[in-house]
Amino acid sequence: MSKLCSFIFIILVNIFSFSSLYGETDYKYSYLPKTIYENQIFSITVLEIDSVADNKINFNFNSKSITQPIFRIPLLVKNGNDTFHTFYFKAENKSIILPSLVIKDNYGVTVLKKHSIPIKNLKYRDDFCGVLSADMKIKTSQSSVYDKSNNLVTLSIEAYEANIENMHLRDVLESGVEQISRKGAKVVAEFYAVTPVTQKKLKFTYFNTIKQQYTFLETNIDIKDSTVSTQSQLNPKNDNFDKLKKYLFSILIIIFFLLTMWKKDLFYLFLMFVSVAILLTFYMPKEKICISQGTALYILPTNGSRTCTTTNEEFTTDVLNQRAKFYKIEYSNGVIGWIKDEDICKD
Repeated sequence: MSKLCSFIFIILVNIFSFSSLYGETDYKYSYLPKTIYENQIFSITVLEIDSVADNKINFNFNSKSITQPIFRIPLLVKNGNDTFHTFYFKAENKSIILPSLVIKDNYGVTVLKKHSIPIKNLKYRDDFCGVLSADMKIKTSQSSVYDKSNNLVTLSIEAYEANIENMHLRDVLESGVEQISRKGAKVVAEFYAVTPVTQKKLKFTYFNTIKQQYTFLETNIDIKDSTVSTQSQLNPKNDNFDKLKKYLFSILIIIFFLLTMWKKDLFYLFLMFVSVAILLTFYMPKEKICISQGTALYILPTNGSRTCTTTNEEFTTDVLNQRAKFYKIEYSNGVIGWIKDEDICKD
């Protein structure tokens, strides 16, 4: 009987050791999507039961699998004694097999088995921008002249669990995504589109993965930044507004002059000189810079932006705008773009 008890004890010890080494008692998947869509950013969550403060955990998905998390370090959320570890993946293939996950901590090793997740197809839409997201919004919108026939629309996008790098529009001359930044589920990016001057709105849809439906987004194409006087045919409204301001300050100068002569008050003389100074700023020539031959004109004032053309000769032009180390200029045929300060002619 004693031998039998010893044998049973040894078996129980081995079973306990094996379960603590490879069991799923301390870690398990608390969330796995049942289905996903192609190019979708999706999350999976590992539940750590009865978390220990000084426990050092290392997560390793099978390196032989082509499916790997976007970030190696998971997003942590604590709830009482439990901790939720969330990883984000992208469904870049026609089928997704979530690789096995080896979890090592201070107490042993846990292996979570691989899972196959079916991929569904979205219903085709002409206005679909290619983005699937839990939520997506346009934070800011800016429109400017691109050339004589087209405008440039730049959108600052904020989204969650979104494949923002796949964003594109079918009914525009050109579109693209710049400056993508991810932090956990949140992603921000700059999107640009070149649209005809006759187009007054930019409309598109994205697929909301929470609501499981297409959602509309739109913005007005409103040219607000003023161009130089030689470009008044490109932006006549802004040019007329400049003329109105000149007329206004000219009238104010006359009024303050008459009040000075009538009231003999130096305060009105001071206001007259201030108005004269402001009026003179409207007649000051624009800053001119020399552009080197072979300079690339960028669509946006960012280092990673796409180029719209390259200059074939050295030339001098007006500065339309400036952002950090970039200058906005007009090139031949009315093409407007941004150059780096390093492309300005050296003396």
